[in-house]
Amino acid sequence: MPPQRRPDLAAMLAPLIRRLMAAERPVLQAHGLSMWGYTVLTALDDSPMRTQAALAEAIGADKTRIIATLDELQAAGHIERRPDPDDRRVRLLAITEAGRDLKDSVQAEIQRGEDRWLSVLSPGDREAFLRALHEMTRVDGTP
Repeated sequence: MPPQRRPDLAAMLAPLIRRLMAAERPVLQAHGLSMWGYTVLTALDDSPMRTQAALAEAIGADKTRIIATLDELQAAGHIERRPDPDDRRVRLLAITEAGRDLKDSVQAEIQRGEDRWLSVLSPGDREAFLRALHEMTRVDGTP
């Protein structure tokens, strides 16, 4: 008997990801935050002190492309940039309390919206799904 066929993971996840991102946009706009801004705040909250280059690599962005986002976040008081004492050409980034409060507020609102999609799963399936997603995001990409 041939193995059961299923769509590729990307084919299953891409439509969901597009819908989730579309649902996030109004939340981000209501808080005056871009998707990249939210991504930066989330990354800095996970690892509070990073260089611009390390941040760009962590979020999958070109380091020169995120400069405008960093400028906006700094002007709004959501991040701090200061010279690295070991190499004054390098800037160290840190999230501020205001930035963390904003990120937490946005994240809570986004996750309330995500509950609609997760509600189709039983509590056990929901827990297993979230755990599996968490584990898969930790995989380095090699089979």
